[in-house]
Amino acid sequence: MHELINKLKTSSITDSKGKIMSWELQTNLSKDYNFTLREVEKIALENDIIPARYQRNRNTLAISEQLALFNKKVAVVGCGGLGGYIIEEVARLGIGSIELIDADVFEEHNLNRQLLAKIDNLGISKTEVAKARVNEINPICDAKAHDIAFDMLNGVELLRGVDLVFDALDCISTRLKLVDVTSELNIPMVHGAIAGWYGQITTSLPGDKTLQKWYKGAQAAKGIEAALGNPAFTPATVASIQVAEACKVLLNKQNILNNKMLTINLLDMEFEIIEM
Repeated sequence: MHELINKLKTSSITDSKGKIMSWELQTNLSKDYNFTLREVEKIALENDIIPARYQRNRNTLAISEQLALFNKKVAVVGCGGLGGYIIEEVARLGIGSIELIDADVFEEHNLNRQLLAKIDNLGISKTEVAKARVNEINPICDAKAHDIAFDMLNGVELLRGVDLVFDALDCISTRLKLVDVTSELNIPMVHGAIAGWYGQITTSLPGDKTLQKWYKGAQAAKGIEAALGNPAFTPATVASIQVAEACKVLLNKQNILNNKMLTINLLDMEFEIIEM
């Protein structure tokens, strides 16, 4: 490893902010020293060398924070409208592992808003498409596909060892079950929901009852998206806020949305935080 570290330090590009490891260098070192690409990336970050794909993160995230994200595992429950954008951004952000959970396949009505939906993959498992997309944009990110619907019977096993869960579901009853499982496992959850021009985001920490309060008395299995539909821009907006919120939670930053609900009205461009 000592030789690998020396080669990293001498062969990386140096600019005014530090050393940068190119993808070409990373792949060559992996072959030459018999380390996996993930191992080379981790060693680089541990030695204050930033992989080139993350160099535009440096003014926002310290290298120590990039390393912290590399060491995290998240789960995305629901790989459709919200989930597709979340998966894309999580992989590009540099989170090291993603569990992808969804039993659905892509259908034509997904094409208007779901980032991963294409004509060529209609009828194909959403999780398998998502895994392939992650491998295309960041093969260092370890993506595992679970082509199964989340429920109380499999939830503990699916989420065990995860650092944070993204709620990208469209079913209120399943969402509340997800809250129960994340609380049992002591895992924070970042919730998002969308309908028409509107969206909402909150962070549910283990034991808080924000979503139970919010959905108290809800009768329908689906949220109001069943009536209002979803255009292309709403899931993209809400998912991006969910990823920003998750980044703060994973890095122990302040001012997260726990015990609060951020509501978004894109028709009137109104954003409101409701204390819960």
